[in-house]
Amino acid sequence: MEAGGVADSLLSGACVLFTLGMFSTGLSDLRHMRRTRSVDSVQFLPFLTTDFNNLSWLSYGALKGDGTLIIVNAVGAVLQTLYILVYLHYCPRKHTVLLQTAALLGVLLLGFCYLWLVVPDPKARLQQLGLFSSACTISMYLSPLADLAKVIQTKSTQRLSFSLTVATLLTSTSWTLYGFQLRDPYIMVPNFPGILTSLIRFWLFWRYPQKQDRNYQLLQT
Repeated sequence: MEAGGVADSLLSGACVLFTLGMFSTGLSDLRHMRRTRSVDSVQFLPFLTTDFNNLSWLSYGALKGDGTLIIVNAVGAVLQTLYILVYLHYCPRKHTVLLQTAALLGVLLLGFCYLWLVVPDPKARLQQLGLFSSACTISMYLSPLADLAKVIQTKSTQRLSFSLTVATLLTSTSWTLYGFQLRDPYIMVPNFPGILTSLIRFWLFWRYPQKQDRNYQLLQT
């Protein structure tokens, strides 16, 4: 195998490994929900938006014929759907959760109907689906900005996950390089915000180390 082919395989493998590692961080929430039989301190919208993002990129990968995108997002969609189902099982207010899920599924269904019924040209369909998926990824990476503002306000990093921050940085960096390798701006550009927000989180961990949150921990006990 040529050096270029080896590098391509390693980069593709890194995308799969790091992304599935990031998705698997939700398993801790899954264990928490099953152990406590409640959804206290577990946020639902990240599961839903990530599942939505996975399904859009799965469609893009299938249309593009990209095996890396298909594998990652198929597994990701299954995991996020599992998290959603467990959350729904233990959530006392199921009506709100079902409405949010139905709303996003409706948007996804309308988007697919538009692309497959109104846009006949496969190239134009791929471009529009790539643009749509890119917008989903950017919104997913920028959604924690409210939490970052809260961290600065409270001077506490208790609400941040260091392991998720590492996984997000590795994932967004690998996909940026993968998009650069393929010369695909729809993959490359939307992962820059993931790198940026991860670096901001690392700065917050340095600025407000968790050992300084001892008073916060005492208040919680």
